[in-house]
Amino acid sequence: MKYTTLPNTDIKVSKICLGTMTFGNQNTETEGHAQLDFATENGVNFIDTAELYPVPATAELSGKTSTIIGNWLKNKKREELVIASKIAGTGDYTAHIRTTGFSKSAIKEAVELELKRLQTDYIDLYQLHWPERHTNMFGIRDYKHDSADPWKDNFKEILETLNEVKKEGKIREIGISNEKAWGTMRYLQESKSNNLPRPITIQNAYSLLNRVFEGDMAEVSLRENIGLLVYSPMAFGVLSGKYVKNTAADNARLKLFPRFARYSSEQSTLATKKYLELAEQNNMSLAQMSLAFVNQRPFVTSNIIGATNLGQLKENIESVNLDLSDSILEEINKIHAIIPNPAP
Repeated sequence: MKYTTLPNTDIKVSKICLGTMTFGNQNTETEGHAQLDFATENGVNFIDTAELYPVPATAELSGKTSTIIGNWLKNKKREELVIASKIAGTGDYTAHIRTTGFSKSAIKEAVELELKRLQTDYIDLYQLHWPERHTNMFGIRDYKHDSADPWKDNFKEILETLNEVKKEGKIREIGISNEKAWGTMRYLQESKSNNLPRPITIQNAYSLLNRVFEGDMAEVSLRENIGLLVYSPMAFGVLSGKYVKNTAADNARLKLFPRFARYSSEQSTLATKKYLELAEQNNMSLAQMSLAFVNQRPFVTSNIIGATNLGQLKENIESVNLDLSDSILEEINKIHAIIPNPAP
């Protein structure tokens, strides 16, 4: 395993982070614990969850993933692990959790409930799952201003609340997720101006099919030292090649939940076929080439991988040992130039 540190801290994390949003739905508690055991035995010390999980989100299963992790975590050496979690943003999708957004009471309640589920005294990295304001996220390519958006600027208030929780020792550091350049810089501005906690990471989608982070956010990340925690590096499993090869099992994510079509457009399929051909020409699996590409990006702090079985998990973890040559990277960029960001 390779390790780095969360920016501006001495918290060491594995370059591969175990994503857990399948625990409690696609994966049973026993299977989740087996994944946690396998990952940590192979050097992974970084685990990511959220109060929303598992996904798809439902009122019946809300928080189940963290409960599964907590039942495993209580028997482990807590200080050897780095646990990240998130407070859900607003919207119809999360109305079963709360409708009060990132208010002071909501953040404090969310932290307390998550600590109980995780059976721990602190969360190493606490993240805002997505912005409250109307902006282009979750596959929406372009920003369209909504003058009727009821959101009011509350960046300072959010940081003040997180600062209180941090002083109580319940969280160590904070991060943002699914953010854009403007929102990221607003958090940094308020942090600097008011001596408040500084977001140290941003968790956004990034993969061979979605490199929009390389626009404004890559510069923000590198110049402001905010590390990217990559989610969906495999594009919901599309970049395993199993869907274009028609070898996906009946319990594959997109067969179970076809509405998750962010990476299934005609252009995405065409790009996936081209990346698959490149990988096979160089005696690699598409999965490992896809993950290795992400691992090598200079703005990436950790790559959040998810799996539904130990075979997938093993392949994903081993990608950390693969270094893509300059010639392969050049070929990847040629494909990207022809079909740029088919799944924003």
